[in-house]
Amino acid sequence: MTTNSLTTSQGAGRAGDKVFSGATLAAGCLILAVLFGVALFLVIQAIPALVAPPADIQGGHGFFAYIGPIVVGTLIAAVIALVIATPVAIGVALFISHYAPRRLASGLGYVVDLLAAIPSVVYGAWGAAFLAPQISPAYGWLASNMGWLPIFQGPASATGKTILTASIVLSVMVLPIITSLSREIFLQTPKLHEEAALALGATRWEMIKMAVLPFGRPGIVSAIMLGLGRALGETMAVALVLSSGILTASLIQTGNQTIAAEIALNFPEASGLKVSTLIAAGLVLFVITLGVNMIARWIISRHKEFSGAN
Repeated sequence: MTTNSLTTSQGAGRAGDKVFSGATLAAGCLILAVLFGVALFLVIQAIPALVAPPADIQGGHGFFAYIGPIVVGTLIAAVIALVIATPVAIGVALFISHYAPRRLASGLGYVVDLLAAIPSVVYGAWGAAFLAPQISPAYGWLASNMGWLPIFQGPASATGKTILTASIVLSVMVLPIITSLSREIFLQTPKLHEEAALALGATRWEMIKMAVLPFGRPGIVSAIMLGLGRALGETMAVALVLSSGILTASLIQTGNQTIAAEIALNFPEASGLKVSTLIAAGLVLFVITLGVNMIARWIISRHKEFSGAN
């Protein structure tokens, strides 16, 4: 290669680097601009509901009295979904990455990924038409035998369309997200760490406990928080499965509501101040989701030295 051609190649490489750097910077700025625009829109549209007289807001006690029970219902549904989905997702991810034969692992991983592609309305239809009627007798048993616990206090819903049913549907929906991300993190565990643990006489489970899980902890947290984001913002599945009502401590009675479902069910027929009220509810959900992500980043930053996030 001549000197002139080498110089031309280096110049083209520098120009390509500058173009790529500028494109990535523009993409990052665009994301921030869109986020700022969405937040600004929500704040401006929500102001009428935030400053309106309490009597003009649904319920007659002001916006915060209106949104408070819905926020609680949203958090209850999302937390229960994560409690159900997280152990199952991590177990499936470990089985695929460290226990299953290679041919079975690839097929099972493909099936898990396909679950994430199913539309939420399909999950909602399955929950309303199949899961709710099937699980309703179990709610009756819980009310009869464990009704002394506030969360299982009767009378149980005859249709099975409760916050617990909605949470089970949400857990199925977030399961592939947590499983897929956790599986990829587990597969990135340095082989030297695994082999060193096995060489010291550790069993496969002890090796996973000493090498794989510490390495993947921040990645698992990221996967859980991503699943939590979907559970918090899920609309159609919850709207189809849950028979909304007033806030109640019982998980098997008719009642409770989530922010996303409240907006979806009421926005088409809303007008005037009601629209601002629903947009203000969306602003609250936006703030909750942003706070969840900030907490997740803080947790990850504390454990990034020996992790799959580094």
